Amino acid sequence: MSREEADRTLARLRDEKERIGAALLELEAHQGYQLLEGATLSGESQRVQADVRSRSGSLWSLFDLYGRTVDAAEELRARHPKPGPAQLAELTRLLAGASVELPVTEVPLERRTLLAVPAGERLTLRAAVDRMTALYEEIARSVAALDTVWSTLLSRLAEVEAERRAAGELLESLGGTEPEFERLRGELESAAAVVRGDPLSLARDGRADTARLDAVLTGLAGVRRRLAEAERLRDGFTDRIRGVAAVLELLREAEAEARGVRDEVLAKIASPVLPDLPEMSATLADRLAAVGAPGRGGWHDLAERVADLERAAAAALDRARETAGVIRGLLDRREELRGRLEAYRVKAARLGHAEDADLARIYEQARELLWTSPCDLRSATVSLSGYQRAIMSRAKGAER
Repeated sequence: MSREEADRTLARLRDEKERIGAALLELEAHQGYQLLEGATLSGESQRVQADVRSRSGSLWSLFDLYGRTVDAAEELRARHPKPGPAQLAELTRLLAGASVELPVTEVPLERRTLLAVPAGERLTLRAAVDRMTALYEEIARSVAALDTVWSTLLSRLAEVEAERRAAGELLESLGGTEPEFERLRGELESAAAVVRGDPLSLARDGRADTARLDAVLTGLAGVRRRLAEAERLRDGFTDRIRGVAAVLELLREAEAEARGVRDEVLAKIASPVLPDLPEMSATLADRLAAVGAPGRGGWHDLAERVADLERAAAAALDRARETAGVIRGLLDRREELRGRLEAYRVKAARLGHAEDADLARIYEQARELLWTSPCDLRSATVSLSGYQRAIMSRAKGAER
């Protein structure tokens, strides 16, 4: 090399060395690298950790050797402002020759032989940069892949643990125990150990599989909702109990109404097919009386019992009202048939058949059935239909 070529090469290598050093420091500052470096891992994650540490050690060692060679060339150039042929030859060796000598431990296994005397491998500065580049890219890929999985898992784990803390605080304030919470807490501890110890075991096609954490999160959210309901019950316990008592009073009224309507139907309708009478008010009243204060299960256990009682009371009230409506429907049917009979009579008179003896006979037959207790609704319906047909027949005859 000429003096100018050596100076240009030194300037380029000086800049290259600074940029490589900055890139290595940036790599070590990466969140994924920091997580990997400080963690105690197992399984596949431990294998990746060991591989990254090994490659990182080789990378820094190679960079140190590379930097020493560049520094040696700069020192030589600084000592000789006007280098002669010998100095230029040495600069050429350092800058362009195989001047970076690797110790035996840094020589890749595939480049060693069984009988050869162990010796370090020699690289040019350019070859050293190429090898550092390959090591850097391999480390970066491993760190990025692990960071993608681990960051997702740790983020979801933080959500689940926040949900566990919220549920735990509610449970502590309410007192008592919650078996489902204890089960989910154990499952969370087991899942967290996997996330922190071997996150790559939860990787699927390069992405984090959060299904296990998601299931725990869903379960804890359900527990927290139930505990929050218990907290609301505790804060408004008296009002809730009064509310149930009010529904039970409506239920007793609805059941009494159903019995009264049933008695009326039995008296006024012949051979009615009736649903069973609702009789839940007494049983639910006993359950309400047994609610009392929270026991060993705490307020959340009491909340579940009150909520069940509220649902049962509301359902029983709906059934009682529905049953009363079904029974009353038989009386409504009789009133409907009576109304239709009178409407047909008016129609017959409008058509000029008020004095028709046959129509009068059919009318009286239907009327007797509908106004006799108990009323045979089936026979009355048949008689009414006959009356209607007779009127329609006379109406068609008049049109012809």
